[in-house]
Amino acid sequence: MATKRVVLHQLTGHRFLGINEQGDKVLIDGDQPASGMRPMELLLAAAAGCTAYDVVDIMTKKRQPLARYRVEAVGERAEEHPKRYTRIVITHYGAGPNVTQEALQRAAQLSHEKYCSVTASLNVPVEVRVVVEPYEVEQPA
Repeated sequence: MATKRVVLHQLTGHRFLGINEQGDKVLIDGDQPASGMRPMELLLAAAAGCTAYDVVDIMTKKRQPLARYRVEAVGERAEEHPKRYTRIVITHYGAGPNVTQEALQRAAQLSHEKYCSVTASLNVPVEVRVVVEPYEVEQPA
């Protein structure tokens, strides 16, 4: 089973720097004014990004490469805590010299039903364990 790991470091207040195993960074921010996306916005961005990868690949394989393409994700949140998303709408906008809307529709559908691991994770229960450990500062050698 493949695993992924990210680490968040608190910068100040509700501002965190997330770093993956390759060293890529993202600023996650709940402070005002915000300097980065909030966690629930990142979830929308992850869903949109995941399906966008799939659609670009599928359209290329169909020999209908997209000349212009964007994805918008809109999430409706519950009023009560934990204020989870109750509905997410992902809209694909694409065009190109040989692109048909039917092919784009099918590519988006295939992504949602078969390939996108982010939306697949949102569609079923996922085991989440919480572990708490003391923060141990490494001593210089």
